[in-house]
Amino acid sequence: MNAGVSAATFAISGVHPVVVRGATWEQGSKVMRQMFRSKIHRATITHADLEYEGSVTIDEGLLEAAGILEFEAVHVWNVTRGSRLQTYAIKGPRGSGVICVNGAAAHLNKPQDVVIIATFGEMTEQEARAHVPTVVRVDSENRVVSVAAERPGPQMPLQVVQDA
Repeated sequence: MNAGVSAATFAISGVHPVVVRGATWEQGSKVMRQMFRSKIHRATITHADLEYEGSVTIDEGLLEAAGILEFEAVHVWNVTRGSRLQTYAIKGPRGSGVICVNGAAAHLNKPQDVVIIATFGEMTEQEARAHVPTVVRVDSENRVVSVAAERPGPQMPLQVVQDA
């Protein structure tokens, strides 16, 4: 533990203890949790404009389907290249399928790259426990295929690795 920084454990009337540095919080109080809110899954980059100031231009219909507001912060995870960045969304023409990465981010994303565009939001404990993220799945032309909840990854069989 750093000098001058203390940690304390609090147990209040049967509530599970919570270790907190420099604050007194009861579990279940007004602590806000950062939660995955929505994503556009496996969209295809249509344009990359290095000369634009910044942001990502997204088809207005896709923004609406994912519940993303214009100028809202978004994460862009490039499945093709492995890069990740955060920027903000700008509304593009409805029905165009446009996903245009602008500004310096264009160095990390090229046309035909596959990306995931995600949003997060702060929620109370109660809101977080009831929250179901929105996942917009699109085809290779960025047309909506489905809007549904998140699916867990494949169930892989347990592999036992033995020392040689």
